[in-house]
Amino acid sequence: MDKPHRLRRRERRRRRAVPAALAAAGLALTAGLTACGNAAEVREPGARVARDGRAIGLLLPDNTDRFDAFDRPLIERRIAELCRECRVEFASAQADVATQQQQVDAMITKGVRVLVLDAVDSRSLRSSVERAREAGIEVVAYDRLVEGPVSAYVSFDGEQVGRLQGEALLRALGDDARGGQIVMMNGAATDPNSASFKKGALAALRGKVTIGKAYDTAEWRPVNAHINMSGAIASLGADNIDGVYSANDGLAAGVVSALKSAGIRPLPPVTGQDAELAGIQRIVAGDQYMSVYKPFRLEARAAAEMAVALVRGQAPDRVATGTVDSPTTRDIPSVLLTPIAVTAGDIEDTVIADGMYTVEQICVPKFAADCERAGLTP
Repeated sequence: MDKPHRLRRRERRRRRAVPAALAAAGLALTAGLTACGNAAEVREPGARVARDGRAIGLLLPDNTDRFDAFDRPLIERRIAELCRECRVEFASAQADVATQQQQVDAMITKGVRVLVLDAVDSRSLRSSVERAREAGIEVVAYDRLVEGPVSAYVSFDGEQVGRLQGEALLRALGDDARGGQIVMMNGAATDPNSASFKKGALAALRGKVTIGKAYDTAEWRPVNAHINMSGAIASLGADNIDGVYSANDGLAAGVVSALKSAGIRPLPPVTGQDAELAGIQRIVAGDQYMSVYKPFRLEARAAAEMAVALVRGQAPDRVATGTVDSPTTRDIPSVLLTPIAVTAGDIEDTVIADGMYTVEQICVPKFAADCERAGLTP
């Protein structure tokens, strides 16, 4: 455990001891993905729809910094490199299930050949995936394994993400983990990724620290994490929370705001995921202990290569490195990439070295002194 967290831990223990006493991923490019298939016609119930063999639909769940700055442009750029004739039809669901269901229907009407889909809700989009497949559209599940007859899947190893988070939290607690108490702020219960993160985290944490409270955070919303964390503080006591497992950086923002609102100083270690800019800045400032960096370039490349292979009528197995099962489909060709833990000492060698952020983006005036202490200078 690094020294600052050890000192903070001891300080919290001293504070609460007094009242107690008083009381008593690049994937290799496959040769040949340089041309695209021709338009084909697919029979649908009651109609004959011309399907454009060069059109690829890209449906993302929202337009957060991650999807706008990384996933979308990376996927579109790689598709353009592999298939000059291909065009991408893009839409963002703005985190709304009904909107995304309508967008799938629109892609069917437009006649796309392949659909790259990051579902807002994996279960609710099942019927949409089934309609797309009936219309002759191959679906590549991106980042989240949607139910239904998907042709391929690209993401990161979710259980490994959870293990990295749990192990990092134990390192932050050090020898004080045993006898310590944490709160688990998991993701949405409707997201299969959330279940994988939780499983991995529990594999690392169970039997080594007490889990005082655990929550499934509705819709992955930071405001719901803030509400849950406030409830945990009220239930367990401000001085009885030694760490927080937070499933991603968005939830970590809600957790940290609740801890600060309760006047808890110093803050206990809090985990995260996605290496969002705000999350990295919280790590630099000492408000968040770690995040999990998922090299989006590798994920985007894999999705683009699978989509282009399917457009050309080729099996995605040429890109896949294994298979996974969903609740509805077995042996889905898949690429599961390796996530990377990031603490303050790893920022320069990970997100900066990979070009995700520059020092100038991280070290704005508000964080200048924190960056200097962390050794991050322009």
